[in-house]
Amino acid sequence: MATFYGKRDVELGNAGQLYPGMVEDPQMRWGFIRKVYSILCVQLLLAFGVAIAMFLVHPVREFMRTPNGLYVMIAAMVLTFVLCMMMFCFSKRHPWNYVILFLFTIAMSLMIGAVCTQKKGEAVLIAAGLTLLVTIALTIFTFVAAKRGCDFSFLGPFLLCALLLLIAFGLLRIVFPMGRLGEQVIGCVGALVFSGFIIYDTDNLIKRFSYDEYIDAAMCLFLDIINLFLYLLAIMGGDD
Repeated sequence: MATFYGKRDVELGNAGQLYPGMVEDPQMRWGFIRKVYSILCVQLLLAFGVAIAMFLVHPVREFMRTPNGLYVMIAAMVLTFVLCMMMFCFSKRHPWNYVILFLFTIAMSLMIGAVCTQKKGEAVLIAAGLTLLVTIALTIFTFVAAKRGCDFSFLGPFLLCALLLLIAFGLLRIVFPMGRLGEQVIGCVGALVFSGFIIYDTDNLIKRFSYDEYIDAAMCLFLDIINLFLYLLAIMGGDD
């Protein structure tokens, strides 16, 4: 009887594992995952709220289309970069990690809102809807694939190279405009790259992020989803 219950406990433990050969406590890993997604949901709701407010408030929308609005957008981009660097330095120092994360999310939200004010409402809604569907689908796919023993750590070097190429093309596009077709091609490539990043970072969330790296994990997924949205928005076009 004792052997039977011992065998049953082992089988239940294996059933609760997120991936084959898992040696850590599944409940602790699930608790970590829930914490990361809770932070991520707050970030996305805040970003969505700020962007929608900037898009719907007519004076703000008109201001962002002026040269002064462009300066505000550039300042938000610089602030986002600075806060991103600070985040990786203070990500494990409570409560500064939450303070910097909140400021980073606000700055990123302002930048997203500024981009949305240049687009038509239909394009923004379609891009947001596609981002939601793709993110949910890729997240479910990664969890199911991890459960079946798939590992996506090999994507890291390829995604890094693709990201560097996207940055290089982004800089070239400033000097040499590529036209509408060129923007759509880059948008498609960027959407594919950050779809890959969602799979890669979700796989890291399941297997490799340590329990005190919840801010880093949330930041990575937040940036993946936001960049996916921006590239999908570039594909949609709809300049107003």
